Amino acid sequence: MSQTISPIQGAPGVKIEDALSYQHQWLLLSGQSLIDQNNCPALAQLEVAVRWGQLQLRAPGMMRLDIVLDVIEDDESVIEQHVVAGQALRLIDEGELAGAWFSNFLQQPVRLYKRL
Repeated sequence: MSQTISPIQGAPGVKIEDALSYQHQWLLLSGQSLIDQNNCPALAQLEVAVRWGQLQLRAPGMMRLDIVLDVIEDDESVIEQHVVAGQALRLIDEGELAGAWFSNFLQQPVRLYKRL
């Protein structure tokens, strides 16, 4: 049986089997503020798929963005500490391409982070 999970916290979900480990694995931040559908309604237009070991993202007027699902993060120098909604998190920035893609799509400066 499949269930709906949201790999990106606050974004639309996807129905896939055995994917619970990706629930809220990523999040979008503008500064220290969490971006979700409540404070950024355009995020509801995001299409999320999990295929071939990738998180595949589509949005109107945008080329598809692929994020590799299971990257082993072993370089401590790239880990960032953020406090989101009062919770201290260890995060990895998914890079300039993902940041530019989401910033362009949502029309505000945004970064995509992966939870450790």
